[in-house]
Amino acid sequence: MLNMAEGLSRLGALAANPVVATLATAFADAGFELAVVGGPVRDAILGRETHDLDFTTNARPDDILRIVKPIASTHWDIGRAFGTIGARVRSEQVEITTYRADSYDGSSRKPVVEFGDSIHGDLVRRDFTVNAMALQVPAVKLVDPTSGVEDLVAGILRTPIDPDVSFGDDPLRMLRAARFSAQLDFTVDAATFAAIEKLRETLKIVSPERVQGELVRLMQTDDPVRGIRVLVDSGLIEEFLPEVSALRLEVDEHHHHKDVYEHSLTVVRQAIELERQRNPDSEPDVALRIAALLHDIGKPRTRKLEGGGAVTFHHHDVVGSRMARKRLQALRFDGDTTDAVAKLIELHLRFFGYAEGAWTDSAVRRYVRDAGAQLDQLHILVRADVTTRNKRKASRLAAAYDDIERRIVELREQEELDSIRPDLDGNQIQQILGIPPGREVGEAYRYLLEIRLDEGVIGADAAAQRLREWWTTRP
Repeated sequence: MLNMAEGLSRLGALAANPVVATLATAFADAGFELAVVGGPVRDAILGRETHDLDFTTNARPDDILRIVKPIASTHWDIGRAFGTIGARVRSEQVEITTYRADSYDGSSRKPVVEFGDSIHGDLVRRDFTVNAMALQVPAVKLVDPTSGVEDLVAGILRTPIDPDVSFGDDPLRMLRAARFSAQLDFTVDAATFAAIEKLRETLKIVSPERVQGELVRLMQTDDPVRGIRVLVDSGLIEEFLPEVSALRLEVDEHHHHKDVYEHSLTVVRQAIELERQRNPDSEPDVALRIAALLHDIGKPRTRKLEGGGAVTFHHHDVVGSRMARKRLQALRFDGDTTDAVAKLIELHLRFFGYAEGAWTDSAVRRYVRDAGAQLDQLHILVRADVTTRNKRKASRLAAAYDDIERRIVELREQEELDSIRPDLDGNQIQQILGIPPGREVGEAYRYLLEIRLDEGVIGADAAAQRLREWWTTRP
């Protein structure tokens, strides 16, 4: 539980931050107010590491530029139309924004910028009370017009004004509610949650890129599952990722199968835990986490109720991969992320054939070849996909995957497994067969690649002989 006295005492340390102190002195000397605002204040009270210092002031953009130029190593005014000036002060990037009183036209989320003269007016226009606090400097005075501190203590997310008005002004705030719920481990208060349910369709006016950005930030949190539940329970996810809520399949009294939705959330959590164990110093792997969330989205579309109470989901891996690709493209994800997620989903069942019987070296090579750059992610996803409560089965699957990883390491030591290619390249194929570049060279290359996958390295001379034999006997 948050110790309020300790939390407030940490604000003094924030004010003493060299960057904050330098800017506070400069603005005070120029006769203007300055306050650290939003996330840094919230995180300081909570005892969390603060990032990306944001400031607000009654100075207008021209005045801000004049004040920061002498103390900044560089500055930029790309957000000047919205009252924001960026600068690098003492090697740290900061943003300083004139007090605002934005209004929205209701048909897009682009605000009509109006500069304000009051810090209170600036704070009440923000998304949630816990982000609507400011620390005035150099006076070290907390400004909290909407009881954000009380909500921090209670662990509640609440809008500073009527949530219908707040979300009506900016529907993206509904997605932020899910993200902050996960990031802070807070509960969305009842009135705010009800407004999300009621206004969820207004998310349509938000660009796919903005929606994607919030989804990425949610998946980067330590435990995105809490936020995912907010999105699903409120129905908001129906507006941009309906495949997730569709995982809540109905189970009748005659046909039983695992709760796919809860299973998927468990896979997300287990994948994150394995990700931390294997790559403790790496940034959150968004592609892996999205693949974990979406790996079974093909099941609703492929579910078939069989006799005797059995349920099958044949080819849900392939179907799910196509569905995920289409959805991520609609959300304007970059090609690399889209390809990675689609590949992971398509391959996530491949291992279970190994668990049923040992693979040949050829099969292991093909597994590595098909996974490509996503092999390490595939290792994590496949392990995370085991959620059975049967300890004997879980141990058997874990041992089987330990074995396949061991064999991959052994083959890597023996061969160039990560860049599998034939023993002859295209130029050599042309020279041996006496043919020009074209389709036939590609066919020959693929023939030799199959030999490489099946038999490993056979050497250039043997490959040339096999190539000539193939060439003379091909249809």
